[in-house]
Amino acid sequence: MDIKELIMKNNWVVIGDVNNKEKYAYKILEKFKDKGYTVAGVHPKGGEGVYKSLKEVPYKINAIDLCINSKLGIEYLKEARELEIKNILIQPGAESEEILVYCKENKINAIENCALVQLRNI
Repeated sequence: MDIKELIMKNNWVVIGDVNNKEKYAYKILEKFKDKGYTVAGVHPKGGEGVYKSLKEVPYKINAIDLCINSKLGIEYLKEARELEIKNILIQPGAESEEILVYCKENKINAIENCALVQLRNI
């Protein structure tokens, strides 16, 4: 799967600081909403309309936008594996060798790219 196929998935979650308007996770979440995607925010602290875990999201997740520190990101990928979520878009700065190896070992399609750039063309 390439980035064009990935970005066409319908049901997303954005993992990161989606409550902070200054952060990319917030901007990415809003862009997905503007483009008509089913999307929710996930962050360890939760918040209004934000889930603390992937298991709380009330729909089947097709893809994850990973926009969080890699130490926290790897924990969410373990949860994604349990839920059989196979598609991850890793934002610049959220990647790590550990995350890339984990995805490869667990047959998770991981693409390093920027959702904001990709969503411009939708």
